[in-house]
Amino acid sequence: MKTLILLLAASSALSAGQTRTWTQGEAADFEKGILKNLSLRSDGRLSLAPLSRELFDPASSYLWALARDSKGNLYAGGGTGAKLYRIPPDGKGKLVADLDALEIHAIAVDSRDRVYAATSPDGKIYRISVNSSGNGKPEVFYDPKAKYIWALAFDAAGNLFAATGDQGELHRVTPDGKGTVFFKTEETHVRSLAIDAKGNLILGTEPGGLVLRVSPAGEGFVLYQMPKREVTAVAQAPDGAIYAAAVGNRQPTPAPAPQSPAPPAPAPAQVTVTVGAGAAGARPPAPVLPPSIAPAGVAGGSEVYRIDPDGTPRRVWMHAQDVVYAIAFDAAGRALLGAGNKGSVYRIESPAMYTTLMALPATQVTAFQTGGDGRLYAATGNTGKVYEIGPGLEREGSIESDIFDSGMYSLWGRLTFEVNLNGGQVAMATRSGNLDRPQKNWSPWAAVPAGDKGGRAASPAARFVQWKATLTGGSPELDSVDVAYLPKNLEPRIDEIETTPPNYRFPPSSTPMIAFQPTLSLPPIGKRAGGGGGFPGSMDSTPAMQFAKGFIGTRWAASDPNGDPLVFTVEIRGSGETEWKLLKDKVTERYLSWDSTAWPDGEYRVRVTASDAPGNPPAEALTARMEGSPFWIDNTPPKVTAPVAARTGGKLQVKWHAADALNNIAKAEYSLDGGEWKVAAPVTRLSDAQELDYELTLDAGAGEHTIAVRVEDEYGNQAVEKTVVR
Repeated sequence: MKTLILLLAASSALSAGQTRTWTQGEAADFEKGILKNLSLRSDGRLSLAPLSRELFDPASSYLWALARDSKGNLYAGGGTGAKLYRIPPDGKGKLVADLDALEIHAIAVDSRDRVYAATSPDGKIYRISVNSSGNGKPEVFYDPKAKYIWALAFDAAGNLFAATGDQGELHRVTPDGKGTVFFKTEETHVRSLAIDAKGNLILGTEPGGLVLRVSPAGEGFVLYQMPKREVTAVAQAPDGAIYAAAVGNRQPTPAPAPQSPAPPAPAPAQVTVTVGAGAAGARPPAPVLPPSIAPAGVAGGSEVYRIDPDGTPRRVWMHAQDVVYAIAFDAAGRALLGAGNKGSVYRIESPAMYTTLMALPATQVTAFQTGGDGRLYAATGNTGKVYEIGPGLEREGSIESDIFDSGMYSLWGRLTFEVNLNGGQVAMATRSGNLDRPQKNWSPWAAVPAGDKGGRAASPAARFVQWKATLTGGSPELDSVDVAYLPKNLEPRIDEIETTPPNYRFPPSSTPMIAFQPTLSLPPIGKRAGGGGGFPGSMDSTPAMQFAKGFIGTRWAASDPNGDPLVFTVEIRGSGETEWKLLKDKVTERYLSWDSTAWPDGEYRVRVTASDAPGNPPAEALTARMEGSPFWIDNTPPKVTAPVAARTGGKLQVKWHAADALNNIAKAEYSLDGGEWKVAAPVTRLSDAQELDYELTLDAGAGEHTIAVRVEDEYGNQAVEKTVVR
């Protein structure tokens, strides 16, 4: 749990030597580490990656296409050299055809398990009949007279459709090999092709970035124009939605040249595409090479949109550098993306969340093919191989964190972490050193003592530290890791928050702030101190908070794609409870604070429900709901064992024990004979535990003396005890 007491502490001057915490729990934190056999969700959750293995290596630079027949044999093709490979389930693949061309960009298999391969450039479609020994005999099946053939697909009647460039045509070829232009797009390339459950053809084009639906009768309709110029992949999800990926920044449309005035003409009918094989309109002056044959890296990265069955489009994924080449779906109907140029496979969890499932040892993931029992096959480029993914999970995965620089020589305290074991295990270790990179002269990895939440790090004091987590068995999930440390005169660290610090409240919107009250200003939500990213489109400003003992609060980022006003309902639920309790409804601000003294001490979650009802008819209003991270309500002061004082020569020896039921002891102080309160350090020197012991040696003359001790927990609750020595 990302407790945000550090922010409260940082709002006032910190004394040198106060315990700090290095926190890692965001996806950006974990991405800086070294991950092996782990998946990373975009909200910062680590889990075991799907099992994967290299199935076939044809010793080729690139594979662009992948298909599967009814017997489970895979067919892969690519370049340079239009070679077609057959890969049986045992992975012992072989070359079945070496076609007279440069590359194979599309493969399809008909109902009789005959294989069709499309070559480029100056492409042709070959039919290869493969015998039981795996030997193939190729023959030219159809010549579309096109420069490129990008995709192939069969309809239910056995007609083969071919997506081509550079004339932007869709060809239909009957089973006897007779083909015609079925649809003209008025685009340069039809780059991607799929057939939906109703027999409609779904096309992705370049350079207009169009996603088109073409009916079996040849009638076209633009479903969506992507913000990017080239639609590299289209696919229909099991629920009927269309997913489309596009890359490349679109060039601005040049203004038309001025023309002489002419008599007004009747308004033309609204036409978005040319239907059937009619004449095409004006084309772009020169074709643009798709990224598959262009130099690596496409400006602007990729975007993926989901077009719902009712036609509503929405972006569900984007990346500033990665290029999406392929889309498939897992057994649960979630979209899978194959991308480059890091060989990543992504899974879309929701419109606001995705998981980086794995990074294959290749530059690009160029094609997917689903198999039986939940398996997925992936073809790659640079180098060209075929991998089998799933259906199970890896037995072990690990992450080595980024290197943390404490700024100077530091003692390392407790390492704590948030994890859901789910039948598995998580082992933690640390190492430290005085160079900014681990080398042989760093300390060796030292295991952190086992425990539900971690234990004290055993690495020696140094400037730099690193942690390692190893996940094994079951399906464990690691959310965050904290390392306590004690530096010398280090500036405070402020992290992103969702739950606000205790004992502060947001001011009532109608009441001006009282000038003399302590206040706390929070950074914009989703941003760290000193800058960083936020939540795009969110209204994230919140007012300064007023000190109010026993209060606690929460805030959230929310936006509406239509710009509708939002109203919120805020609920709370304690650990072990099954029902949500209403805190407040009809909230128009994006923050709320409340008196926590009405709630028993313990761990809680807040749930926020956003509704666009203020801007829509009741029947059309929609809601979104999210649960926040766990947080503590703690209004009970720590318990202090009565201090014991004894004389030793001319000095007083004072000892006491402090314990808190829920949180760490944050500070202890003592006063001699009613004098000034002075800070007392625990025996361990680090205030990082719920129970701590204290020992003092005081200079005091003869006679009676009164020693008072005051202990405070992380939530500002205090307890005071005293003793008298004569």
